[in-house]
Amino acid sequence: MSTSTARSFLSEACYGEQELDANSALMELDKGLRSVKLGEQCEAVVLFPKLFQKYPFPILINSAFLKLADIFRLGNNFLRLCVLKVTQQSEKHLEKILNVDEFVKRVFSVIHSNDPVARAITLRMLGSLASIIPDRKNAHHSIRQSLDSHDNVEVEAAIFAAASFTAQSKDFAAGICNKVSEMIQGLDTPVELKLKMIPMLQHMHHNASLASSSRELLQHLVNSYPSTPMVIVTLHTFTQLAASSLIDIPKQLQLLLQYLKDDPRKAVKRLAINDLKLLAKKAPHLWIRENTQTLCECALTSPYNSLKLGMLSVLSTLSGTIAIKQYFNNLTGCGSSVSPRLTDLVKLAQECCYHSNLAVAAHGVVVLSNIAISCPEKDIVQLEQDTVLGVESLLMLCSQDSSPSAQATLKTALTSLVKLLKSRLHLSQSAVEFLLGQLHLSCDSSRVLMCHALAAIATHLPVLGDGMLGDLVDLYRVASHSSTDKQQELLVSLATVIFVASQSSLSAEVKTVIKQQLENVANGWTVYRIARQASRMGCHEFSSELYQSLRTRVASEHFYFWLNSLKEFSQAEQCLSPVQDGDYSGAMTAIAEALRSYQKGIASLTAASTPLSPLTFQCEFIKLRIDTLQALSQLICTCNSLKTSPPPAIATTIALTSGNDLQRCGRIAMQMKVCMDEFRSLAARYADLHQSSFDADYATLRNVELQQQSCLLVSHVIEALILDPQAASFQEYGNLGSVQPESEYERRMMSVFSHVLEEVEGLTQKHPPVSHLHTGCLCGAVIALLKVPLSFQRYFFQKLQSTSIKLALSPSPRTPSEPIPVQSSQQLTLKVEGVVQHGSTPGLFRKIQSVCLNVTSVLQSKTGPDFKVPLDTKTNEIEQQVEPHNDYFSTQFLLNFSILGTHTLTVEASVVDESGIEWKTGPKTTVSVKSLEDPYSQQLRHQLQQGGTQPAAQRGAYTRF
Repeated sequence: MSTSTARSFLSEACYGEQELDANSALMELDKGLRSVKLGEQCEAVVLFPKLFQKYPFPILINSAFLKLADIFRLGNNFLRLCVLKVTQQSEKHLEKILNVDEFVKRVFSVIHSNDPVARAITLRMLGSLASIIPDRKNAHHSIRQSLDSHDNVEVEAAIFAAASFTAQSKDFAAGICNKVSEMIQGLDTPVELKLKMIPMLQHMHHNASLASSSRELLQHLVNSYPSTPMVIVTLHTFTQLAASSLIDIPKQLQLLLQYLKDDPRKAVKRLAINDLKLLAKKAPHLWIRENTQTLCECALTSPYNSLKLGMLSVLSTLSGTIAIKQYFNNLTGCGSSVSPRLTDLVKLAQECCYHSNLAVAAHGVVVLSNIAISCPEKDIVQLEQDTVLGVESLLMLCSQDSSPSAQATLKTALTSLVKLLKSRLHLSQSAVEFLLGQLHLSCDSSRVLMCHALAAIATHLPVLGDGMLGDLVDLYRVASHSSTDKQQELLVSLATVIFVASQSSLSAEVKTVIKQQLENVANGWTVYRIARQASRMGCHEFSSELYQSLRTRVASEHFYFWLNSLKEFSQAEQCLSPVQDGDYSGAMTAIAEALRSYQKGIASLTAASTPLSPLTFQCEFIKLRIDTLQALSQLICTCNSLKTSPPPAIATTIALTSGNDLQRCGRIAMQMKVCMDEFRSLAARYADLHQSSFDADYATLRNVELQQQSCLLVSHVIEALILDPQAASFQEYGNLGSVQPESEYERRMMSVFSHVLEEVEGLTQKHPPVSHLHTGCLCGAVIALLKVPLSFQRYFFQKLQSTSIKLALSPSPRTPSEPIPVQSSQQLTLKVEGVVQHGSTPGLFRKIQSVCLNVTSVLQSKTGPDFKVPLDTKTNEIEQQVEPHNDYFSTQFLLNFSILGTHTLTVEASVVDESGIEWKTGPKTTVSVKSLEDPYSQQLRHQLQQGGTQPAAQRGAYTRF
């Protein structure tokens, strides 16, 4: 009964639960641990990792591990084994154990058992705890003793524990090194144990002498024990040691290449290849030309496809790094006139491009394309042709084969092709024509991959979009005849390429073709994905129709409101599409219609939010869009006011008298200043939205940046044209064209920015403010921004990365409304603990480097005497950065509350990513602190009051006489 109750506690969602639930779950598991039935005890033990995952704070974890230690001490070997497994599964929570001494004491007591299995389990338990007890001498001693045991199970456990402690403790590694060396070289040690002990040497890298002695021992073993298992284990340990110590990597490369070249055993060659790949990823800059050349020669002469595949995978890893540049630079720097096409590396890649093994051919294409990208200009034309021919032949071979291996090869080849075309633009036209031709002949899964490649090429080179459109629409007519998953995926992929190629202006014919196919075979999810892509590419009219058709096909009112809001947003953006240059009244009308739809949409979006999905980013983004449109509308009205309310005739005289040159412009100057402040405020709000979107993808963040830059641009134009033409500078905007746009929306926005800045710069040099030319330029800038269809990026629809922080404060109030008491003469020690919680794909876009905690306190109400208080004693403001370890962090603050009364204490967390950028992710926790007068001060104050009243009475009596 108890374990089933605990299981129900642990299976519930963790949103909105109280901390009491954690204690209740622990109590239920404790009942299971104290059960007389072995099955219930085991079931309770194995539920602990789920408890730790759900409530990952030290107080609970410490209590739970102490209970597990008691079970380990008093239970049988099976229970001990269960506790060991729980400990190994919960490795990242071990450092949260507060009473480490007590925990280890209970576990360590079993080491004195007469049962060798119990001692073995204890040794493995100690090895699993090595990260929190690296320098416990009693554990070190027990491991050394157990290495001499006559029981094989205990010796293997001691080897495991020794390896764990060696990785964590410098002292233990130095002390155990000689013993391990003696046992490995000793004749009485079985070969099986030697094979298990050798990997321990990979952790002997704490200092140079230890690493050197370990390397000498490994060299001796390689020479003395030529058997295959011994050579494989020793070489791999050799590589791991070199990768950790770094200084021996060149020697290790030579040793591995020597075995690859000279050793006839395939197993040894395979091990050498795997280790070479590890070193290629770890330190490609240490690969000299001779190393790469030796590897090429081995690949050219190898008769085995499996080995050739392995060597090519190493070369494909190297070809994307600086090693390939070193290979060709050394070739040209040594005075040789050998063409790059005649080198062994290029010969190997060309030969493998047409290999019968698809995986070998894929690696050959990768190597050849990377060479073509990074190769010196000499003889590059022929090399490019060779690369394109190799890719095209591989595409033809794989495009009609739907097997997983062929599809993996096709994806690799297309990735290499897109990468090549980005650096060699002149090859794009012929490559696109080839892909369009292959689309008609390929299987569905291959068509999907080709569509992705075509979309990437068209995004990078929009000029090729028109040429694609005809073939793509023809293919869409006959693309799908069934509702299989691949057919649905193909419909989405083809529609995406059509949207990219159309550049947000779909013709009626294209819409009709897509709608017919969607009505015939598409399911609701496919229609939604296509509508989402249309919103992303700026085809708002089409997306609005699709959202309209989907609204009544969902089973939840939240989904209905979500789709309804998307429909309204698309309609709002569609209202802005007919805006024409110079038609200011039409622009005002379009903005008004768009705002009407946006207001309906934001109401539906608010109704679609739930506690589990609050849609915070979406609501804030739409609110900013609404405010931006309102500000643009207000700016057009302000510009029109120059006609309805021009400056008075005496404006120049007033300006000269007051010394304020802006008075010449009349009332429009003050209105423009209000507009400029509004746009700067909007830019600041966009910056805050950007800073709070830690989990957003790069395209979404760039979209928010462009919105922010558009607001800054308008405010800068107002200042440059009207408010302060002399001080306006265009230098900071001079590098806009140097940024390579990643999407059609970004390209169009950057074009608008450059065009507006050119016009403004020309106008400020010719005409003094303010005239119809200046207001016309401003209105032209507004209309140019409105004519670019807004792009709704991925994060608006889908969150691929999820990161949140959970804080716990101590001391904490017993109830949320009760303040924390503290005496005014003492300082409050506030301990802040936190846990970083991730979704299914942690660190997909960015990772947390450190957490920044900001603690502030503000005096709310005073209870003491009313005298003037210095401002610095009313508040506390402290900031600390702490690096989370295993997603846990903890720090303390010392706070002063010398002023009697109630203070509001706020703790806010933000994160700093690996690039040093700070993100305002939250959360923000607020508690009340009540500063009380300490008894001694209270007694002293009473004495002073009493002493002050008695003299007053004496003076009163004296005056009566």
